[in-house]
Amino acid sequence: QVQLVESGGGLVQPGGSLRLSCAASGGIFRLYDMGWYRQAPGKQRELVATITNTGNAYTADSVKGRFTISRVNAKNTMYLQMNNLKPEDTAVYYCNRLSFQFNWGQGTQVTVSS
Repeated sequence: QVQLVESGGGLVQPGGSLRLSCAASGGIFRLYDMGWYRQAPGKQRELVATITNTGNAYTADSVKGRFTISRVNAKNTMYLQMNNLKPEDTAVYYCNRLSFQFNWGQGTQVTVSS
């Protein structure tokens, strides 16, 4: 069973940056199309960025131009570079496969506040 561990969150002021990491173990990471999701308090989990196993990336309109998704298959790791963070980006961020999802990890909390 694949295990996913998210890290890199924290408290940051508006306009600041963070880089999230997603480490996968127990599977063949290079074969998976992956995504970053987030869930804000009282809201449903939403997909914010995706990357195919060959590196084609997509970002949601709400984060386009500010967030960049990437992956290093040799390290079984995916990243989310988040720049110009806004208070509305505050959420727990998760990573997972796009289809036939694995068990969700604990996520990493991102709080954008002055």
